[in-house]
Amino acid sequence: MDPIWALKENDQYKNQTKNQRDIQTQSVISVALGLIAFISFCILRPRWTTLYAARKRQKNAASILPELPDTFFGWIPALYQITEEEVLASAGLDAFVFLSFFRMAIKFIAVTFFFQLVVMLPVHHYDTGNWGLPNPVQGGNNTSNDTSSFAYSSQRMFDGVLTTADQLAESDDDPASERMLWLYVFFVYLFSGFALYLIVTETKKIIRIRQDYLGSQSTITDRTIRLSGIPEELRSEEMIKETIENLQIGKVDSVLLCKDWTEIDNLMTKRRAVLRKLEEVLTANFGGLKHGGNGAETQQPSHDGADGDEENSRLLGRNNSTHKATLQERPKTRIWYGFLNLQSRKIDAIDYYEEKLRKLDEQVKSSRQKMFKPMPLAFVTLDSTATAQMAVQALMDPEPMKLVANLAPAPSDVIWHHTYLSRTTRMFRAWSITLVIAILTVFWSLLLVPLAGLLSLENIGKVSPQLRDALNSHQTTRALIQTGLPTLVISLLSVAVPYIYYWLSTLQGMISQGDIEMSLISKNYFFSFFNLFVVFTVFGTVSNAAGYFDQIGKTLQDTTSIAYILARSLKNLVLFYMNLIILQGLGLFPFRLLEFGSVALYPIYSLASKTPRDYAELVQPPVFSYGFYLPQTILIFIICIVYSVLPGSWFILFFGLLYFLIGSFTYKYQLLYAMDHRQHSTGRAWPIICNRIVLGLAVFQLAMAGILGLSMAIKRAILIVPLLAFTIWFIVFYQRTYEPLMKFIAIRSLTHEPPFGALQPGESRYESETAQGRHVDEDEETGKRYINPSLILPLEEVWLSKDVATLREGRRGEEGNGEENV
Repeated sequence: MDPIWALKENDQYKNQTKNQRDIQTQSVISVALGLIAFISFCILRPRWTTLYAARKRQKNAASILPELPDTFFGWIPALYQITEEEVLASAGLDAFVFLSFFRMAIKFIAVTFFFQLVVMLPVHHYDTGNWGLPNPVQGGNNTSNDTSSFAYSSQRMFDGVLTTADQLAESDDDPASERMLWLYVFFVYLFSGFALYLIVTETKKIIRIRQDYLGSQSTITDRTIRLSGIPEELRSEEMIKETIENLQIGKVDSVLLCKDWTEIDNLMTKRRAVLRKLEEVLTANFGGLKHGGNGAETQQPSHDGADGDEENSRLLGRNNSTHKATLQERPKTRIWYGFLNLQSRKIDAIDYYEEKLRKLDEQVKSSRQKMFKPMPLAFVTLDSTATAQMAVQALMDPEPMKLVANLAPAPSDVIWHHTYLSRTTRMFRAWSITLVIAILTVFWSLLLVPLAGLLSLENIGKVSPQLRDALNSHQTTRALIQTGLPTLVISLLSVAVPYIYYWLSTLQGMISQGDIEMSLISKNYFFSFFNLFVVFTVFGTVSNAAGYFDQIGKTLQDTTSIAYILARSLKNLVLFYMNLIILQGLGLFPFRLLEFGSVALYPIYSLASKTPRDYAELVQPPVFSYGFYLPQTILIFIICIVYSVLPGSWFILFFGLLYFLIGSFTYKYQLLYAMDHRQHSTGRAWPIICNRIVLGLAVFQLAMAGILGLSMAIKRAILIVPLLAFTIWFIVFYQRTYEPLMKFIAIRSLTHEPPFGALQPGESRYESETAQGRHVDEDEETGKRYINPSLILPLEEVWLSKDVATLREGRRGEEGNGEENV
């Protein structure tokens, strides 16, 4: 019997994964790369503490964390013993939610892996005599990997479907076929139910912690609302205050009405640029960061004492020679003037930038006294957190889009130059950027089609038969090209694209960095899910570009072909996804722990640094962005869900479990000790995570129903339909029931009533269990107020090293004495 999705001579969908995967080669390469990075990290960690313990050294919230031992592996058990309460108190709700997702994924994959080994695999072996291990590539001219390990002896599941009435009747009498098909239905229900149970359990836990966590605070952020849609007749701070108080929901402490501060913001931006240029020419003139004698650039301002200087010298590979400032020739700069700036001449750079800075200072001081056009947006600080929560959960005005209250971001999180954009401008930007990102996402998918086609031996043979024959005769080279290149290219694309999406997100006009972070998670997940799952799985192949485009129209016309392609692709792409998980988990996670990018770029940035300000920025902790790391992790979890029931899926579950175990340790270390995460969204990423997981469950159930339908097990396929309907209902139920509690604080949580009499009034659970009285999410906002920094910040002076400043003052004194003598 020929399987219905076995590759036929005229089949337009060529099985590219059989030509491209060699799991053994991928494992060896990934493990080798991971071990090199991990051993390097263990060696460098105690030596470069300004990089690998940057957050611990510079953040007060991290001071409660234990010091990790300097031994080679001693930091691992110490990191493991850090409790959830310590994570919450030192890193905040965002880090707690992020690590909670890893714990939930580990629980799910561990349970499914257990049932695969104990139930599914023995039954599969009993029926087929196969343990589900991928067979190695055979020699000779064979150009494909043998994936028969995923076949089922009845040829009705994952390697064949009987199409004639006689074949169907013959299969119905096969008890092995009946047993396996019923097992599929049972485990689809079991694993779906277990996943939903974990989602509900973890959500309730996070809601309880979040309510206790935020309910015990009363910072200015907790008491402030963002009021938008303010009509023109109310655009004054006095009128806004009177209007809010007339609603009788509480008293107003202060109001900041946003105005069109474009002029002063532009002046401050120009001033910062001129100030940096002045610092550079002053440092160059006085020979500030120079060695005495040979003039080799080496001095870096110390922020951490002698140990920090020694460490930075080791990091840069330089000696620790004593430096001194020496007077150099005054630098020159070229200015352009005249008609169309066609004329130029060189002038003294120090005098030029000092005069330019003086004029900008006068313009800034004058601009701060001006009256600016009021905008329909204000930050209103109320007298209590309860008042603010009631305001954002109520309708203030009977007219649509008027006086709309939302939770305010922290003062340091506000993007002020977006606050004076009109609602129309923000909506236009938002929809335009969304359209651009949608087009880019499709563009990436089209880019992968010919790229993957070049990595197929069949397509390579069409271009160069000699190269194809050479690859067939050199299995190691073939394995490196077909195994490493596809997953490596996709991994690199997954690293590069989020930076483009982040830049686009900053143009959408969002009010806060936290909003950009949440938007970035959704955008990058859409990119990962669409390009790494939908395109590969639904269309079945990306290697045969011609077949890809030819079949899109036919697929849309005949929806039944989607089920055929989906069933075939789930089998054919199993090794592709397995290799992707191996590379990401075993190969790339250790490089993230090593912070390879920071280590590689540090010498380059150091050579480009000229002033003390440059060096101070150089030693700042790297910033951890959830939008860069979370989306692909969610996708890999969904892949594990989709393959959790299929034959041979224990291999994917095994590497998926390793992925999340290694990832949990990696991100826990970075969030607590190494990297800074500035935008505190108070755990708002959790609903995004759960919604994507439930979407993955729906895909999993749809795929299994389709496969059972293709196997002519119509009754069993119909049994999955109610589960799919329940999952869709659960998404709606979850959004209506749980998401509001992840966005708002319940009024009862603000009363500080001790639960069951366990705590004193006014004391939260985490105030009693941690050494941190005030929590990290709002620590930095204590004492701050909502005001555009351009309006109140002192005009910063030049930042020079001590020797340069001394020489500069001495030279000014000499010039002053000379003038007095004259």
